[in-house]
Amino acid sequence: MRLGLTFDLKPPGASPAPGEPDDRYEEYDPPETVEALARTLGELGHEVVRLGGGRPFLERILHEKVDFVFNIAEGQGTGRSREAQVPAVLEMLGIPYALSDPLTLSLSLDKALTKRLVALAGVSVPRDLLVRSPADLRGLGELPFPCLAKPAYEGSSKGVRDDSVLGGSEEAAARVPALLAAYRQPVLLEEFVEGDEYTVGVVGNDPPRAVGAMRIRPRQGPDPRFVYSIEAKRDWRRRVAYDVPPPLSPEEVHALYTSAVAAFGAIGCRDAARVDFRMRDGVPVFLEINPLPGLSPDYGDLPILARGHGIPYPELLRRILEAAFRRCGLV
Repeated sequence: MRLGLTFDLKPPGASPAPGEPDDRYEEYDPPETVEALARTLGELGHEVVRLGGGRPFLERILHEKVDFVFNIAEGQGTGRSREAQVPAVLEMLGIPYALSDPLTLSLSLDKALTKRLVALAGVSVPRDLLVRSPADLRGLGELPFPCLAKPAYEGSSKGVRDDSVLGGSEEAAARVPALLAAYRQPVLLEEFVEGDEYTVGVVGNDPPRAVGAMRIRPRQGPDPRFVYSIEAKRDWRRRVAYDVPPPLSPEEVHALYTSAVAAFGAIGCRDAARVDFRMRDGVPVFLEINPLPGLSPDYGDLPILARGHGIPYPELLRRILEAAFRRCGLV
């Protein structure tokens, strides 16, 4: 099959514009990830056409004849619908593609709205306060502290720092205005759930299945306020340990997998996603879901957990493609 690959690359040596945060391009992929994807998809028997993202993608998709697209493009700008840009164009042109559709990708970037839908599916979620302007901080009295402050429409831990756990209303009032200005979007203040962090991979459609989970913890020892922050991800080899399979009882694993599949279905994910939780008294508490999971074979959480459960990188991509092909009636 002639397979298009859509992606957004980190600009080589580019620095954010003055006034922009230093993680402006954090969710974009390095060339090594695109190379690994293209090579592996080729080894699976496909002719891979690199389409890129943004305006170059628009120009290439009109001239290249592709049968199917494997989409990992993050989109342009900072709006909550940016991940929907490429799939919306593909749908307009009638080109089938892997992973979720424009609506799901827009929903998942809106962290507050995603949590409401996931809660309706019966999954536990932390309490929160959505802050669109400093005036909204008057609602802090209803939020338990400590809480985590993060931009409401970001992924890849953008805006989530080692010191993003806030101890009280005064600290929140001092920190939130700067986040509002830097990221130009609402800020979500979320009850900080103490307990270990876990992530679950889900693959398939009818039905989707959890393919594994792993615990994410600080390598240097227990830290009750550990956050999988941008600093931790940038220095993951030294700072982060991944336990695969996770140290959980069979009942806890079942609860984690059930909650992950429920969250996957609640926002209409397709083909594959990664779902993040913390465990509180044996109950999985939903944090976020990523319908465009990072697919670096080296540091992508989904490939790491899959590998730990006996699913090598080529097999993971094969399963995602097979799920997408079946959904589109191509096999």
